Amino acid sequence: MAELQELIDRWNTDEGRPFKGSLIDWDSYGGDGQEPPENLGCMCAQGQVLHVVAGWEPERIRDTDQAKADKEVAKLLNISTAHAILLRQVNDSIDGAPSIVLTDPGKVLGDQWSKLLDFWWVMDQLDAAKWREVATAWDAAWNAAWDAARDAAGAAAWDAARDAAWDAAGAAAGAAAWEIQGGEIYRNAGRPFFFLPMFGFQTPDDIPVRPANYGEAGHEG
Repeated sequence: MAELQELIDRWNTDEGRPFKGSLIDWDSYGGDGQEPPENLGCMCAQGQVLHVVAGWEPERIRDTDQAKADKEVAKLLNISTAHAILLRQVNDSIDGAPSIVLTDPGKVLGDQWSKLLDFWWVMDQLDAAKWREVATAWDAAWNAAWDAARDAAGAAAWDAARDAAWDAAGAAAGAAAWEIQGGEIYRNAGRPFFFLPMFGFQTPDDIPVRPANYGEAGHEG
């Protein structure tokens, strides 16, 4: 899609670097009734995608919460929600150059980037029942580790850590992603994967390949 390529080319210039920290800098935009600047510098990478590719008005971008924007950008670019979140995170980093998230994701994700993208695509296809199953498996693993170490570390410290833990299913997904990134280490050491099987995959090789049109704007599924 020509509009997306134009955005990516613009992101690679100093003048075209997207805004950081929110979908749109409303004060810089100029508020109600004002035309956005030509370089769209008042919008982050996601905001620019929503405006240029999907035709969203700045007011709609301003009023959209971040979680919804993540999902909408994923649909527009035909990428996973996690990949869209990565676009936002790199954009918001100090030296963020968000174009590489789409054009060369290995520079951000490492040599196992392709399998990570496969896994993230699978995550978007999971239904609520499967996520509950993953959360249950994570809780069981957490409880086993917690019970084993509770006495040694002290109940109060472990209780605090347990209450502060991430959402169970989200934590499991993050741990599985780490395993994918370190897959070669696991294989060389002959170690079985622990978190990835919670999603039904014994090794990264078992993860289905993402669609051939993945990352092609204008396609879904």
